[in-house]
Amino acid sequence: MNRRLKGWLYAAGSRVKWWTVVPLAVAVGRVRGRRQVVHAWPSSLPGLGPRVVLFMHFDGRGAVRRQVLDYIQAFKESGRAVVFVTNSGGLRPEAMEALRGLCAAVLVRRNIGYDFGAWADALEHLGLPGPDTEEVIMANDSVFGPLLPLGNMLRRLDYAKADIWGLTESWQVRYHLQSFFLAFGPKALRAEGFRAFWAGVRPVPVKSYIVKTYEVGVTQAMVKAGLSCAALWSYEALTALADREELGRLLAEEENGPGKGDPVQETRKLQLLRIREGLAQRVALNPTSDLWRQLLLSGFPFIKRELLRDNPSGVRDVGDWAQVVREEMGADPEPIRQELRLMMKGKAP
Repeated sequence: MNRRLKGWLYAAGSRVKWWTVVPLAVAVGRVRGRRQVVHAWPSSLPGLGPRVVLFMHFDGRGAVRRQVLDYIQAFKESGRAVVFVTNSGGLRPEAMEALRGLCAAVLVRRNIGYDFGAWADALEHLGLPGPDTEEVIMANDSVFGPLLPLGNMLRRLDYAKADIWGLTESWQVRYHLQSFFLAFGPKALRAEGFRAFWAGVRPVPVKSYIVKTYEVGVTQAMVKAGLSCAALWSYEALTALADREELGRLLAEEENGPGKGDPVQETRKLQLLRIREGLAQRVALNPTSDLWRQLLLSGFPFIKRELLRDNPSGVRDVGDWAQVVREEMGADPEPIRQELRLMMKGKAP
């Protein structure tokens, strides 16, 4: 089955699902309660200060990965209070002990509502934003990393330049900041559009609805409310890195150099051609998958877990990830390999 036919069948199946399954799921989401917290530490509401991180987590075993703890530690060192929100339904004792040393609060929820249900529940539970809240960052554990120190990245969040920041932005479906990291500044937190959006989030049990209505919808709602949005790694800057000079170098190596006949070199060329073909045809690329190499080479400190585990969009050159992390970033790929040993099925890293 060729790629175009597969794409058509997938799109047709998605439309059928949207018009049949989704309406039932939305009805379920409206009946379900928004508040799904089953345990909170501490038992009283904590003092959070002006800068707060709501860190969303899920692990079916109730465990917390070492890299997640490192990520939270970086937020804490930046002077932000971290609220750990897990949809796991429970946490292992050792995980809870580690989190208490890093977090201002831990909220344990039933696995209902995905990330946006968890963030909306946490905002309501904690009464955020409060009168003194200047920033709320919503982050999750869908990434490997941090591979680099986060201090410089966090210092680049300038709310004089934009009201809402993401790390990356996408034009797929509609323009939006990708939701694995969203930072809302003072103007956004005081806006009626912010309050109205989060008050409207419902725990709908269909991921495609969550993506379209909430992941894409939150940026669209904020823009319609008159708020400005920006990404630390802009789409235009990333696509500019996939330039003709790099393609020319790859073609020359394939023709005359050590890359001739090398399948690995071929995947690099094909992926770069795929990116440039997308640009030529104005096809929206996904920065965290299609442009993963350009991201890492420009100092992006994460790799999406989905990319290495599933590679759902069929990125050609993702097998280079460990080499890029080690040789180009000067970081250690071994912590990611350790996790992939538990995650991968039928593939090599």
